[in-house]
Amino acid sequence: MKHALIASAAVLALSPIAASAQEKTLTISVYAFAQDDFKSIVYDPFEAKCGCKLVVETGNSVERLAKMEANKANPVVDMAVVSMADALSATRKGLIDKIDTSKLTNFDKLYDIAKDPNGDGMSVGYTFYATSIAYRSDKMKIESWADLLKPEYVGHVAFPNVTTNQGPPALYMLGLALGKDTPDLKAPIEAVGEKKDDIVTFYEKSSQLVQLMQQEEIWAAPIGRFSWAGFTKLDVPVAWATPKEGQTGGMNVMVMTKGSKNQDLALQFMNFWLSTEIQTKLAEKLVDSPANKEVKVSDEAANNLTYGEDTIKNLKLIPSAAALDNRAGWLKDWNDTVGQ
Repeated sequence: MKHALIASAAVLALSPIAASAQEKTLTISVYAFAQDDFKSIVYDPFEAKCGCKLVVETGNSVERLAKMEANKANPVVDMAVVSMADALSATRKGLIDKIDTSKLTNFDKLYDIAKDPNGDGMSVGYTFYATSIAYRSDKMKIESWADLLKPEYVGHVAFPNVTTNQGPPALYMLGLALGKDTPDLKAPIEAVGEKKDDIVTFYEKSSQLVQLMQQEEIWAAPIGRFSWAGFTKLDVPVAWATPKEGQTGGMNVMVMTKGSKNQDLALQFMNFWLSTEIQTKLAEKLVDSPANKEVKVSDEAANNLTYGEDTIKNLKLIPSAAALDNRAGWLKDWNDTVGQ
């Protein structure tokens, strides 16, 4: 009898029902930040809803894309969140599939800018951030990105290094202000190079800027909106600029791994993440700015997010192809001209 029970258990373990249960696992690749919030707001509720298991892999973009490429023939990740440019890079390497947006019931709730960020149907935006200029409103007036290089202001400016996430977008907008809208960014890099001895610092981390502004070593710096909260707590007047050329920034997107055997489950997860309820909770926690235009948040939260239709329409993002095809040139020209 004992042997019969063991045999029955073995047969059950191989049965379609058991195999199906074992297969209902979704592996996602995400950025490492705010994982406690993501777990409580997104991961755990989705597991409860789908009756499945989420395996979460974290890391920076370079590491995660390298892993996807190394496992191209036999994918170990089902979906990932990456930047717009990284999504295009993954497309060029044949790592991701088109997303069947007809299966995303929340797709039409997205701002237009997030529906097909690279224009190839291979990604869907779930959050973005604005980049503009934080400045001492009692010391200066910012109406244009070019104002950063005015003689009376440039000696009080911190500018992002080209190797940072904020560097190329800030240069891009400076180029627009100078009337030089070219993806090589040569004109703005040259303009910054001419003023390099006047600029206070070419910063690597935005966290250092709050202290510099508090100490009045700087009056202005281009920053991402996610860094804004620290400036609002200063006991000096700081404003967020709305330059006439507009604001820039970045967008993070969802992608589907090519060859994934769990694409339907991945689509369910994407749709869950894009829902008004989940995007609202993430926004109120200041984890992500919402790509879902139905999201309503408190005034306090809105002040620390890239939020609202007018703001979103005002974003001028660097096209992904321009970023990928010019990164090496940007770095060379920066090193030759600015020398940081």
